[in-house]
Amino acid sequence: MRAGLAAPIAAGVYAYLPLGLEVMRRIQGILREEMERPGPDGRFGQELLMPSLLPIDVYQASGRDQTMGDILFRFEDHHGRDFVLGPTHEEVFVEVFKRQVQSYRDMPLLLYQIAAKFRDEPRPRGGLIRLRQFIMKDLYSFDADWEGLDASYQLMYEAYLRVFERAGVPVVPVQADTGAMGGKDSTEFIYLNEGGEDSCLFCPGCGYAANAEVAAFVKEPAHGEEAAAALEPVATPGTKTIADLAKLLGIPESKTCKAVFYAATLPPAPVEEGTGNREQGGPREVAVFVAIRGDMEVNEVKLKNALGAIELRAMDDVDVRKAGFVAGYASRVGAGSKEQAAGGVVVVADELVTRERNLVAGANEVDKHLLNTNYERDWTADIVADIALATAGAKCSNCGTAMDVRRGIEMGHIFKLGTRYSEMMGALFLDAEGKQRPAIMGSYGIGVERLLAAVIEENHDENGIIWPRNLAPYDVHLVGVQVEKPEVAAVAEKLYADLQAQGLRVLYDDREESPGVKFKDADLLGMPLRATVSPRNLEAGVVEIRMRTGSANETVPVEGAAGEIAGRLA
Repeated sequence: MRAGLAAPIAAGVYAYLPLGLEVMRRIQGILREEMERPGPDGRFGQELLMPSLLPIDVYQASGRDQTMGDILFRFEDHHGRDFVLGPTHEEVFVEVFKRQVQSYRDMPLLLYQIAAKFRDEPRPRGGLIRLRQFIMKDLYSFDADWEGLDASYQLMYEAYLRVFERAGVPVVPVQADTGAMGGKDSTEFIYLNEGGEDSCLFCPGCGYAANAEVAAFVKEPAHGEEAAAALEPVATPGTKTIADLAKLLGIPESKTCKAVFYAATLPPAPVEEGTGNREQGGPREVAVFVAIRGDMEVNEVKLKNALGAIELRAMDDVDVRKAGFVAGYASRVGAGSKEQAAGGVVVVADELVTRERNLVAGANEVDKHLLNTNYERDWTADIVADIALATAGAKCSNCGTAMDVRRGIEMGHIFKLGTRYSEMMGALFLDAEGKQRPAIMGSYGIGVERLLAAVIEENHDENGIIWPRNLAPYDVHLVGVQVEKPEVAAVAEKLYADLQAQGLRVLYDDREESPGVKFKDADLLGMPLRATVSPRNLEAGVVEIRMRTGSANETVPVEGAAGEIAGRLA
């Protein structure tokens, strides 16, 4: 904002000013070049432009009016028809495919656009990192078979690495959650930065890398070899936390079973065959009781996936009491399962807690816990799954090495969607035998503003931006000192013209400001080279130049200065 690249209009909404817009154009140029670079088998991306104004039934066809419901900007037109502003365009590209493609001979197809997206983010943050309106390059591949999808995915994987290398932003590919996109596999490209909102696990032993949302790790029972002991109540006054409970009883936190509560929105219940009822109804709200070992934390993404939930939020103590439990002393011991007890609570257990023995758990009475609770004997769950969050020091599931945790910013994300959208929306083609089959899809996205922000984050010093040569809005920052003097103005104007004749873009500062102000602004704006014309330099017959990445000033003769500058930049 100080450099005049962007101006905030509302939370998560920015206007882009000339310098910022020029960098975004250059980023988009790199994206177009890499999307359209032919692969080994000749496949390449073709650019289209989809509308952002979309009828809601496009998203109803895929069910994402529900799974993305909280971020959709919705409104009605004059005729009462429901519309949204497109948050992502898988469904729209499917509609284009249906209208244009008949046969396997028309495939593979890699179709992309660079266009605006709109998401009603509840908490826009990080400047340009999480926005409510942003520009995205999104490409969608349509293949006739799974081998073709693998080829498209690999092509985009390599293209993304080139994009970020050319932009001067180092990234690390990691396994990631498919989220509302769905599909088989996905890879995120993470820019490691302590200000990032993503946590990732990295194994120094075998190179395994995954977003914490999906990271697998070795989970070993700490007490699984013990013989089951008798259930025994114990007084635990004022111990509503696992830390307090472990301290009071003199046990490790791994000896406890923690209860965590969520409210989940689940998809409509499936229609029961033979009932004659064709109505599924709307999404269902349920309470979720999570049981996990006391020294571990719940991975909410894994939990959401295990439930197949549309939305998930943590319950407060009031909600916990309404669900029939005592906050801080909750237990499932003695209660049934299969959504029977406590008003239809769904019980989800982390798979490790079911393998432990003699854990301390709540008694569902204030100031009381139970010693020696055991799964199956004392309680059961509706769902048993890996729902634990991997943390620093967790053992890699591939090689057993302790993993590191680093924070980072997601710069790009690619997905193997498979046939999820094509089957639901009828995106079919005729194969070589004349049979109709669903197209096999991939989805690949990069946010332009997010990349702009990361470029600056990676390329700056205490004085301002240091633009990579290929992204700089101008090649040369020409500073005229005391331009009110005719001899300075004449030389500066001629150098301005000569530099442009060399094919260079020049930002000419001819303001009547002090040299200090002009030099400070030049460092802030960060063009690759600064050239200064001043009375003192002209007395010596030279022009002063300084590379933005350098620490020393140099001089070149006034005559031929433009050629010298062009050579330095080359």
